[in-house]
Amino acid sequence: MDKQNPTEKPEKEHSSESRRDFLKTTSILTAIAVAPATVGKAAAYNLGEKISTAFETTPVNLTVNGVKKQLSLEPRSTLLDVLREQLDLTGTKKGCDYGQCGACTVHVNGQRVLSCLSLAIMHEGEEVTTIEGLAKGEQLHPMQQAFIKHDGFQCGYCTPGQIMSAVACINEGHANSEDDIREFMSGNICRCGAYPNIVKAIQEVKNGGQKS
Repeated sequence: MDKQNPTEKPEKEHSSESRRDFLKTTSILTAIAVAPATVGKAAAYNLGEKISTAFETTPVNLTVNGVKKQLSLEPRSTLLDVLREQLDLTGTKKGCDYGQCGACTVHVNGQRVLSCLSLAIMHEGEEVTTIEGLAKGEQLHPMQQAFIKHDGFQCGYCTPGQIMSAVACINEGHANSEDDIREFMSGNICRCGAYPNIVKAIQEVKNGGQKS
């Protein structure tokens, strides 16, 4: 009886991986083969990559702004991209995409999270709140009202992230003084320089005892 090579792994261990690699390679090569010459190999390769992701998705359940979502996601998808591109919640902004500007801030289970640095599959079964989920119908959240009153925004691009962080700043107990507010809001950059007005907005909501 032939002895099995101890360095050779059983075929079953390679079956799923081999199938995955085969499908991905085949889809890419097919896209390149059928693409018009004017498209170019690079564009065809990108098309093949998109096709191949159909074989690499993972089921993920999220509750977003109070609504349960059953999604099929590519494991590398960030929470930010899923919110914007799959759920059409474009209020959450993509700024630096490196976790340095705070424009993508959302709440996950009540805690602020930089969605550009967080994989969506990490939040299976969790509750996500975006800027669209703060208001109750036509009634704005107190923080949104305060930002309008104190002119806490100019171009408005950073405003959703600023507001989400501002709400969390109060709920975390970090809005007891102007210095505290500036410290715990320092991760949110406003290129227009509306910082004094943002601080005033947070102080008004804090002093009014209003929470999310």
